[in-house]
Amino acid sequence: MSLDRMVLAFAGVMVLLSVVLTVFVHPLFVWFTVFIGANLLQSAFTGFCPAATIFKKLGIRPGTAF
Repeated sequence: MSLDRMVLAFAGVMVLLSVVLTVFVHPLFVWFTVFIGANLLQSAFTGFCPAATIFKKLGIRPGTAF
């Protein structure tokens, strides 16, 4: 799996997790979802993604975007 697909999969899992936490634990977990969305938006414009940096250090092969 390339780095690009790994970042997308990780973002999807985090969004689903945050929605589950919002529904079943506490409504303020919605801010976790907002944080994930803001991070995705800023990475689209800046090209910097903290998750991509971590995955690179773990040895995931590079993709096109990161």
